[in-house]
Amino acid sequence: MKYHLLDAQRKFLEIPHDYSLDVAVYQGGYGSGKTFAGALLGILLAIKFPGIVGLVGAQTYTLVRDTTLKTYLEHLENIGFKEGVDFKWVSALQKLVFHNKSEILFRHFDEPNKLKSLNLGFVEIEEMSDIPYDTFKMLLGRMRQRKKANWHNFTYRIFGHTNPEVQKGWIYKTFYENPAPNYRLITAPTTQNIYLPEGFCDELKKLYDKTYYDIFVMGNAGDYSTNLVVKDFTADNIREIQYQKDLPLHISCDFNVDPMAWVLAHKTEDKVFYFDELVLENTTTSKTCDEFHERYPDHKGKVIVNGDASGDNRSCVSEYTNYVIIKKKLEAYGYDVEINIKAFNPPIKNRIAAFNAKVRNADGEISLYISPKCEKLLYNIYNLRYIEGSSKIDIPTYTQIKQTKELKFLSHPFDAASYLVDFYWPIVL
Repeated sequence: MKYHLLDAQRKFLEIPHDYSLDVAVYQGGYGSGKTFAGALLGILLAIKFPGIVGLVGAQTYTLVRDTTLKTYLEHLENIGFKEGVDFKWVSALQKLVFHNKSEILFRHFDEPNKLKSLNLGFVEIEEMSDIPYDTFKMLLGRMRQRKKANWHNFTYRIFGHTNPEVQKGWIYKTFYENPAPNYRLITAPTTQNIYLPEGFCDELKKLYDKTYYDIFVMGNAGDYSTNLVVKDFTADNIREIQYQKDLPLHISCDFNVDPMAWVLAHKTEDKVFYFDELVLENTTTSKTCDEFHERYPDHKGKVIVNGDASGDNRSCVSEYTNYVIIKKKLEAYGYDVEINIKAFNPPIKNRIAAFNAKVRNADGEISLYISPKCEKLLYNIYNLRYIEGSSKIDIPTYTQIKQTKELKFLSHPFDAASYLVDFYWPIVL
């Protein structure tokens, strides 16, 4: 059996570097040959390196079984391998075992901790953009099967295939923004697959709108600004901001135990400059004050505390409000502290409108700047979204946060930053 591979498939299979690990993503539209190429690569590795252990998975086992495993079995049939002779499917263990003792395990990634005992030679990931970044990092750590003497020119490989992300997720950050030299992104438009039925792409063009067609047929990256809470934020809003110990320093607070999120800023009459953030996990208001003092022990100007109005309510664990705790603790350290908060929080839509007006107003003027040090705040700027078709912010669920720890930092740093803007430059809608 001879395959005539598409250019993108050949680039995906072949390694253009000499590193010990190759990480590749085949990103393409519907029918661009993604799963075909991935399954073929897995079989070639199993044949070339006797005794190798590979893992094939997706976020759900249904996807693994109905798509990936089916493609593996089709390849094996095409190349003339006979079940029971050249390979066998062990249903109880969900794995393919080859006559040369290579094994390919088929698993779901919904409970990644169950995969931590594996030592692997390769991993294939179906619909790579669906799995959390933490799962990807865990799989990187499993690439440690002991090399055998007859494995000539062996390279550990993690390879996946996926449709383009519709928002700026971990694949964008890992493979677009600043990829490592052994990380590869291969883009494959559906239109380049000459083996599709005649007129296939023309029919899709009639069916889909332009944005959807560009992403899921042409394989292009999505419009990452769609549904974003913060609008019109660009590189012009990011700058190195010099902390000034003699100027008033604003601390704007969102009170949450995990994480607690405070942003630090200087401001003028019409501009705000966020120069640092305190985003701490499993902490208290008092401990966050300690962290502030460790970073800025010599601050001479006034410390002005803004933030969530509900922080002025007593909790069941303290006779003091969060703001009383802050004032007492910071004054004990020797700071000149002033509390400036609203009597109650405005509707969130007002706060968002005020923040966006400072990011860039209708005349294109920028009045809000963020330091690169504020990593979690910038993460919110780029990823906090509305639920599609609604004005409700898409807050991650507990299950989503459990799978992807980074999601726990969505909303709280933005809330802290927007409380400050809304206090000094409110917009009434």
